[in-house]
Amino acid sequence: MIRDLHSRMHIDRDNLYQNTTVFSGWCRLLPLFACTAVWGLVTVMLGPLLPGLMARWKVGDAQAGTLFAASFMGQFIGAWVATRHLRGSLLAGAGLTIFGVTALVWTGFPSAHLAFFVIGLGISAGLTAGNVLAGLSSPHRARTLAVFNVSWSVGAIICPVLVRLSGSSNPRLFYVVIALMMAVGGLLLATHPRSLSHAAGKTSLGMSDRANTPPVPLFFFAVCMLLYIGNENALGGWLPTFAVRSNSHAVASTIALLYWLSELISRLAMASLPYRVSEVVLYRISLTLLLLTAVFLVLFPNPSVPILIGTAILAGAAIGPVYPLLIAFLLTRFSNHPWIGRLFASASLGGAALPWLTGVVSTHFGGLRAGFVVPATGIFLMLVLSANIIQTPSSGSLQA
Repeated sequence: MIRDLHSRMHIDRDNLYQNTTVFSGWCRLLPLFACTAVWGLVTVMLGPLLPGLMARWKVGDAQAGTLFAASFMGQFIGAWVATRHLRGSLLAGAGLTIFGVTALVWTGFPSAHLAFFVIGLGISAGLTAGNVLAGLSSPHRARTLAVFNVSWSVGAIICPVLVRLSGSSNPRLFYVVIALMMAVGGLLLATHPRSLSHAAGKTSLGMSDRANTPPVPLFFFAVCMLLYIGNENALGGWLPTFAVRSNSHAVASTIALLYWLSELISRLAMASLPYRVSEVVLYRISLTLLLLTAVFLVLFPNPSVPILIGTAILAGAAIGPVYPLLIAFLLTRFSNHPWIGRLFASASLGGAALPWLTGVVSTHFGGLRAGFVVPATGIFLMLVLSANIIQTPSSGSLQA
């Protein structure tokens, strides 16, 4: 009995040490988390703004989809170079985001494409560098990345609230507030270099592993990252518009809020899961639930407001754990590979292509129900490819 008691005390002491270590690592990254929250807000702002902007500019679905494409083409370029100098990419990302959001105050539909392109540059430069810093700053990659993405989700949740408060039909006040918030986030990054120096010191993205790395696993990761970002933004960008068209009592900003709020809650739950929970099982269950949700959107005509709300909540909850797990798998296998930035860039191509393609299919077939076939297909492909990316040393538990 004494021996068992001693064993339990030893286990409790180890668990306390692990939790204390993880918490101290998160505190060190607080300036990064704060800035990431603003990037999350800027990333999703087109979704709740889109119905008002389309009415104001008198454009259709296919034309509106080009705004997504402009933003994520900028994200492609920003991600390509972001890992060369991590802290510099964070600061440059903040500056570019401020410039692009401020420009939206005066732009019309044609010139808004350039503003969203610059915003895309800023978002991906900051988030790509931030993902690498967060993922390599702790041995518990999946949990730290979950917290990093929670901060992004906080911004995504705040976004529709601010849109509703400022008025989606004339969002100039919204743009000014966002630019000020981004300026504060950038200032936090610039004035707290020590909080990031420890993590940055561990991130050496050198050339040593290129010759020994088979290209096929990198290709599978690139495809899955492309599909994830495309699916997340196709659903998050078009669900509010779909809800308003399906039921006149639905509110676009409310649907967007519920989608991103449920994503945040699922990532918080993931960060607090016991270490014995399988990453592989969680990844596949999340994709399966997300696929069922997308198929439901395609097949179910004229949903009521409660059904629309439930669908938005389920979609957000299902998609929440996928990206932190995907990046944890990636960094476990290729943490110092020089092509990491290119993989994040490929994700931006998905963000450009899938929301735009959703709008094109919707226009061609006369409704967003048909358009949601695009994200449903992408989610199915991610599920099929899961066996090719989860074969990592850490795939058995949430301790990366």
